[in-house]
Amino acid sequence: MCGIVGACGKQDVTGFLLEGLHRLAYRGYDSAGLVVLDKNHHLQRRRALGKVDNLNLLIAEDPVSGRTGIAHTRWATHGLPSETNAHPHNSYDAISIAHNGIIENFAILRDTLIKQNYHFTSETDSEVIAHLLHYYTTQEKDFLSALVKLEHTLIGAYALAIMCKDTPGKIWAIRKGSPLVIGVGDQENFLASDQLALLPVTQQFIYVQEGDIVCLTAKSINIWDQNGAPAIRAAITSNTNYTEVSKGQFRHFMLKEIFEQPHTLAQVIQNCFAEHTAHNRFFNAQAHRLLTSAKQIYILACGTSYHAGLTAKYWFEALAGIPCYVEIASEFRYRQPVAPDGTLLITLSQSGETADTLAALRLATTMNFIGSLAFCNVAESALVRESDAAILIDAGPEIGVASTKAFTNQLLMLLLAAMTCKADAGKNIEPLLAAVLDLPAYVNQILTADSQIKACAEKFIHVTSTLFLGRGVNFPIAAEGALKLKELSYIHAESYPAGELKHGPLALVDAHLPIILLAPNNALLEKTYSNAQEIKARNGKLFIFTDVPERFSDLGAVLTMPSLPNCLEPIVYTIPLQLFAYYVAVLKGTDVDQPRNLAKSVTVE
Repeated sequence: MCGIVGACGKQDVTGFLLEGLHRLAYRGYDSAGLVVLDKNHHLQRRRALGKVDNLNLLIAEDPVSGRTGIAHTRWATHGLPSETNAHPHNSYDAISIAHNGIIENFAILRDTLIKQNYHFTSETDSEVIAHLLHYYTTQEKDFLSALVKLEHTLIGAYALAIMCKDTPGKIWAIRKGSPLVIGVGDQENFLASDQLALLPVTQQFIYVQEGDIVCLTAKSINIWDQNGAPAIRAAITSNTNYTEVSKGQFRHFMLKEIFEQPHTLAQVIQNCFAEHTAHNRFFNAQAHRLLTSAKQIYILACGTSYHAGLTAKYWFEALAGIPCYVEIASEFRYRQPVAPDGTLLITLSQSGETADTLAALRLATTMNFIGSLAFCNVAESALVRESDAAILIDAGPEIGVASTKAFTNQLLMLLLAAMTCKADAGKNIEPLLAAVLDLPAYVNQILTADSQIKACAEKFIHVTSTLFLGRGVNFPIAAEGALKLKELSYIHAESYPAGELKHGPLALVDAHLPIILLAPNNALLEKTYSNAQEIKARNGKLFIFTDVPERFSDLGAVLTMPSLPNCLEPIVYTIPLQLFAYYVAVLKGTDVDQPRNLAKSVTVE
């Protein structure tokens, strides 16, 4: 992985490919490259280590031009970041491929191809694809047949963009496990991993489905299924605005997305409450039916979405009385899970293309679940398409690798889902409805008074390790805060339920270890206060987020939060932790929008 862009047009596509790579840079990468077919039908390739700007400089010194080309940003899986490991990869200067994903049987295929006198120049699994396809073109009757055979041979997850000098003016593509989208133009057509790369040139998209094989020219789009039979895929008009993916007045995309949260949350409330009836139906009929039919709920997710699932567990059980289980998707698929009768599967993913979550969903379809319900930010994603029903979280494009507004929108939708189940059980949800209506105002209150968070961040410039503590429904938010600090500032951070402090972590506490404590005024306040006393007694450095500052004023640095309904605590307490991680990262000089080693959409296992 990480990003693919391609174009067939009526003029030179090099500039467009470079722009597309810049627009895919948010996904995270360590090298970049492109290949174009020149007027003499030669594949002209340029690759560079590091940022796309390095590739720009290389092409300025050694220009290429052509009307057909593919480009790629690589996030290393096999082999170190280097120019020779960067994509595209060639075979005999006849075939060039860009690959997102992982080929699991590459070692066996590599050994076989070496025996056929193919020479490998990289450490990647991807180079196997180029040589294997070249070999199949010598065995099969036409290029499509070679691609069908290739797809049946490769094991793993992949999206491929392919050029062959013997099929000039054409880009071929295969999607199996990793996303691909076609951009439909006028006398030009495009290909990308993400529609954001194509928004400057088109609003018309065809989402490549699992197993599809594609052939693009400037004037035509042909699609076949994995067996080589013609397939018809509908074009969809996207409502995403090109200007939505610019930073505007903000220094970083992440800061812009943090400050968009009052709007994105208000938009969800407006949309859901517009659908609200006496039957408390915030969602579409199929999603509502699944939620109100569930006797228990099983949530699968990864990363930040997993923390949203952990939070939802408290809501489903406390508000609706429905047992809820939460598991990391990558663990679920490698054991022998059991789904009791009446269990609803919920999957959470911002991109809808998270490889582990998709694989877990596909395993779950063979089990005893009453259905699958996806909470996702991308309407056309594989997770949405493959689930029985979906609830779109409507956060808009999120460019920063570290999720912010998509997380809080997930939380709000999950809270509304728990309220749906509560109402179905005949319980009054009017107080909850009233609280939710005030949510954007609470978030805005924090964003307009963040000076104390900046001051707190300044004390973490030289910190190397920290703890995040929370109780009850706020423990997952502490975990999310620790994840954000790790992602952005590269400071080691761990999270614990505050009640676990005496069961090991207390051994770490001394005058040098800063500790972030979430202490809202709820039923667990006195328990949390006791934890703060334990830390203070061992000279721990406390930074306390609370709406009762006078209670903790003698125990550490206090960051004052608004008083708010308990059900909103997880969402609202998330905001200062996002800002805190952001300001620490800025002070440390890290790459806020594209943290090292990370990718926005994790489309490999």
